Amino acid sequence: MLMRTDPFREIDRLAEQFFGTAARPAMMHLDAYRDGDHFYAAFDLPGVDPDSIDCTVERNVLTVRAERSRPAGDGVELVAAERPMGTFTRQLFLGDTLDTDKLEAGYENGVLTLRIPVAERAKPRRVSIQANGAARREINA
Repeated sequence: MLMRTDPFREIDRLAEQFFGTAARPAMMHLDAYRDGDHFYAAFDLPGVDPDSIDCTVERNVLTVRAERSRPAGDGVELVAAERPMGTFTRQLFLGDTLDTDKLEAGYENGVLTLRIPVAERAKPRRVSIQANGAARREINA
């Protein structure tokens, strides 16, 4: 069996993942965290027109699409083109513990921030323990 090896294949794969290609720009970077009763997702989208951002939730899949385009016109001459352009898409699978009906989104300083409350059923609650038919004490569940 003949096997060809490419010592730079992994480097090329990482470079395409980080920088993207002309046909498929690099993905948008994300920070996700929980603070109290809310889950946050912050996407880096510098230079993106807020009107080009589309955020949808279908079942438990959050999809964020954004487009960044180059200046166009008759007098525009492209001297350098290093920033990735095109349509960027990122999907997140959200757990059942989040209340996606109350999702809020804001775009400021090139960062799209989504705020999703934790569902009431997912919050810690106290459970009473019955001993001999009477409530005796409560524990956290």
